[in-house]
Amino acid sequence: MWRYRLARFVFTIVQRLLCRFVVVGRENIPPGPYILVVNHMSTADSVLVLLGFPAQEWRFFAGEKWADHPLWGPLMSWLGVIFINRGQVDRRALREGLAAIEEGAIFALAPEGTRSKVGAMQPGKDGAAYLASQARVPILPVGLSNTDVLFASARRGRRATMTLRIGQPFTLPDLGRRVRSRDLQAYTYLIMIHIAALVEPRHRGVYSDSPALAALLRGEDPWPHCLASLQALGAPDEGTGLGQAPIA
Repeated sequence: MWRYRLARFVFTIVQRLLCRFVVVGRENIPPGPYILVVNHMSTADSVLVLLGFPAQEWRFFAGEKWADHPLWGPLMSWLGVIFINRGQVDRRALREGLAAIEEGAIFALAPEGTRSKVGAMQPGKDGAAYLASQARVPILPVGLSNTDVLFASARRGRRATMTLRIGQPFTLPDLGRRVRSRDLQAYTYLIMIHIAALVEPRHRGVYSDSPALAALLRGEDPWPHCLASLQALGAPDEGTGLGQAPIA
């Protein structure tokens, strides 16, 4: 646990120099284990997630390209990252992730699988849905806003406000049968809708006009809309990739 306390101490100093940081919804954090899902727009996203939560045992997914990075590689390994082969189903990484959750770790990942270059959400991949369906633990949605302008603002000498909103934990609907690949895509859509509800409208991207998101924002159950919304996006029959830590 000491490594997370040390990391939070160092990151807090850096954060205060670069930006203002607002956290909303800490009262929604459940006891572990759970799976944290978050949108991804900046290399600073993982740091902000760590700062927004109490010091605890974390595990993450991150692309294998970071394993050899002279700075991020050792730091990410030290903080519990599981490196994955991005763009394919890495069964070794999935097994390691499930084992970590079973041992009580908090597992965090960005279902989009890579950092958005346009400041708005991209379609999610199925890793979080698979882990949650197998581990049967709550999912905690988190929305980050304005991290896409963090470094540009800092270069201009401005301290922009970064906001981290923590939503209500939820569980995946029980289908009453074995979960299939298509079900994972619908589950993923549900997860992404919960994230989209927590970010500023300009960040909602491909989910902006979703009937499922509109239902959730009205306080209604979004699940009945998820499969229809998925088909409207023209998603393929088979999901690929796992999602990863919000750092790539």
